[in-house]
Parts: sequence; C-alpha cells; structure tokens
Amino acid sequence: MRRKTKEIKIGGLKIGGDAPITVQSMTNTDTRDAVSTVNQIHRLEQAGCDLVRVAVVDREAGLTLGRIKKQIRIPLVADIHFDYRLALLAIEQGVDKLRINPGNIGSPDRVKAIVRAAKDAGIPIRVGANAGSLATWAADRFGNTPKALAESALEQIRILEDLGFSDIVVSLKASSVPFTIEAYRIMAGLVDYPFHVGITEAGTAWFGSIKSAAGIGVLLAEGIGDTIRVSLTGDPVEEVKVGWAILKSLELRSRGPVFISCPTCGRTKIDLERIAAEVERRLSHLTKPIKIAVMGCEVNGPGEARDADLGIAGGSGVGLIFRKGKIIRKIKEEELVDALVEEALKLEQEL
Repeated sequence: MRRKTKEIKIGGLKIGGDAPITVQSMTNTDTRDAVSTVNQIHRLEQAGCDLVRVAVVDREAGLTLGRIKKQIRIPLVADIHFDYRLALLAIEQGVDKLRINPGNIGSPDRVKAIVRAAKDAGIPIRVGANAGSLATWAADRFGNTPKALAESALEQIRILEDLGFSDIVVSLKASSVPFTIEAYRIMAGLVDYPFHVGITEAGTAWFGSIKSAAGIGVLLAEGIGDTIRVSLTGDPVEEVKVGWAILKSLELRSRGPVFISCPTCGRTKIDLERIAAEVERRLSHLTKPIKIAVMGCEVNGPGEARDADLGIAGGSGVGLIFRKGKIIRKIKEEELVDALVEEALKLEQEL
C-alpha cells in the first residue's frame, strides 16, 4: 500500500497524493548552451521523462532558463547551490520547481527571500541531504548512519517550515542501497511530504541500472516513493528508460512495450537471442503498453505467447505468431522479426 503524502504541483504535473509515480532526469549539457540543452530535453520527453532538472551554475545559465522553458513540454526544475541570487533569477525565468539545500544558501535572510519568491510564484522546493555531507551535529550524534542522513534532511525541511513554506519534496541521497533504503524508511515515519527516490552516483549504465533497480524497486514495493530518478554515468535518456522499466516491472505504471523472452536452453531451435534483441530494438519506441513475448520452444512458448498481446513461439527454424491468444501465422525464422514488428505497429495504431 502506497505511503500517503501531501500532493505537490510542479507546473501542470502532480507529485504525491494519488498522483502516478513520475520519472525524471537531469540534463548533462551546459545549461548556458540553450540549443543543446533543449535538444537533449526533447529526447528525454520522447523517452517518457515527466520532469527535467538543469544545473544553474552562474547567472548566464540562469538567464537561459526562460528560453529553455518556452521550447519544452515538461516541467523545468532549477538545481542551485550556494548562490541565492540564482534561485531568485530562476524563479523570475519561470521555472516550475527549485532544488536547493537551505543550509548552503547562506544567511536566514537569503533563504527567506527565496521562500518568499517561491510562494509568490507558486512553485515547490526539493530539499534533502547527502550521505557524503551529513550535518556535523547529526554525524556526531548518530555516526555515519541512515538516521544521521534522515535527521540532516529533516533539518533542511525545518528551515523551510519555520518560514511557513510546505510545498516541499524530500530526497535522501546515498550511493549505498541498504543505507538509502533504511534512510527513507526512517523519514517516512517523520514527514508526509512526497519523496524523490534514487540511488545517487549509482555508476555506469550496466551496474548503475542494476543498483538503482534494487534500491528504488525495494522502496517502491514498500509504497515509498513519488518521483524517481535513476542516476547513471552517461546519456540521461538511459536513466528515463531504466526508470520506466522499474515502474513497469512493478506494474506501477505502463508506457511502451513490455518485453518477455525466455532463457535459452537446449530445446531452443531458433536464434532466440538475436530475435529477442532485434525485436526490442525495433519496437522500443512504441508508447502503448503492449505485451510482447519472444519464446523459444513448445514447452513454455505457446502458453506465454498466448498470454501476451503479441508473441512468437519458436519451432525448428520456424515460429508461430500469436495475437491476443490466437495463432496468426506460421513464419520462417528469417521472417519472424519483420512479421512481428509489422503486427506490433498495427496494434499500436489500433490502441
């Protein structure tokens, strides 16, 4: 059962409450290069990104935010540290959300100025803490522990609450999966704000995806998490793809195909590995939630394929194509992929 939180609005998007769990990412372009940044955001939108964050490192970057926002469809989040003037500039430029840590912004008057401007603009703020830079008092009291991370984040939250601000999203950033899971479990009992969930500095596309799936997956399965970001070293589009794969695997949201394929064994009579990889590559751009099965033999194949919207059950150099449980045709192995792709494109148009 999903944890109950207050609902936060980010532009036209809702996070928390009964809203669907969202997938987000962060650009790795130079924000001052508006063209490159917009182009990357368009690719992220196409992949299914629900909201996007950009780094605002100086005034020049801040001044590009308005131009970027006018050219994209999803909410824009400004990531700012240390310089409160950049937060004020980002709000003036029309961003939909701020990511700051009040503790590193400076004097209370500077934090107060940001809060006042955010309230007037009606935009939320994401706050949090990082396991690599715990509050000194929390580390002294609790050590390098999930409790210290949760308490460090709580300190940031209290700064905003004391100023009468409650449109807050919370994140707890750690690279360790068990550390992260426990920190979010602790925080879930302390506040009712929506959570931004992820494993920070997870690693490269391969290992980072596995690490993120383990950590994010456990939390979502426990009902903890309202928006997710998969942090990978590489193309942020891959972060969005992995994020959606996690949500689809847990049957929390559906977008695009769900691919099923059996492990190869001695009964397999077709080149299943090649066929499955090519089917996934050629159909991954679809947006409708179509279940596609690529099965290698008669033991599991027909049953699994019949359960799918579309499927292949392989034989000896041939395969049967199923649609909604009915056999459509028998195809030679070399024609299987083209035939399945053709049927999938037809089904996409019909749905």
